[in-house]
Amino acid sequence: MDMPLKQKVFAIILALILLVIVFELVRRRRLKIEYSWLWILTGLSIPFLVWRYDLLLFLTNVSGAVSSTSTLFAFAFFFIILLNLHFSIVISDMQNKLKHLIQENALLRQNISESRKEV
Repeated sequence: MDMPLKQKVFAIILALILLVIVFELVRRRRLKIEYSWLWILTGLSIPFLVWRYDLLLFLTNVSGAVSSTSTLFAFAFFFIILLNLHFSIVISDMQNKLKHLIQENALLRQNISESRKEV
């Protein structure tokens, strides 16, 4: 069983569009390189699964899914979960850094106001 040509072309075009958008966002410095690897990996995995459709069918059989489409949806759902987990980690780290900056700023303001009072 092979994927129809129309679906192959559509999937590859979507992957290329995704890759072009990601590279353009990195070029314009709207997306950091460290965050782009996951999107690049996604953009490259789509043509790989089109080329190795037998692998997608194998994953469908192993997972017990009814069709290859449901396997792709499961992968997409897992991808979104990983993305949310990654962003939760980044946000938590930023909150900690922000808290430390606010505390440091408050101490510096206190030092400045105390040194003005001494003069």
